[in-house]
Amino acid sequence: MTLKIRIDDGAPPYEQVRAQISEQARAGVLPVGYRLPTVRGLAETLGLAANTVAKAYRALEGDGVIETRGRNGTFVAAAGSAAERELASAAQAYGQRARRLGVDEAEALAAVRDALRAAYTD
Repeated sequence: MTLKIRIDDGAPPYEQVRAQISEQARAGVLPVGYRLPTVRGLAETLGLAANTVAKAYRALEGDGVIETRGRNGTFVAAAGSAAERELASAAQAYGQRARRLGVDEAEALAAVRDALRAAYTD
């Protein structure tokens, strides 16, 4: 696992850790079942506070990308299907909300495109 934290990046360090681990897990660079370093171990390697790495791990666990197995460690989870279900649920909720607001389909799609553009802009 290779992570690079860029201090001059606008994203906070915990978000950089979260995004890079998530990206590597989804790309298969970190296979399902891969054991991640301990919070303290990764923090030392990256020169970050343990709380920063712990925050990233909590976010990844909430996203279903990793799972903690108590004293056995933290592992990459089989997250693809969980992530897809969560994405579908969020999209359905957005669609229902847009309709209740009286927004037409073109306006709703434009809002989604703008939000995605903002989220994925480096």
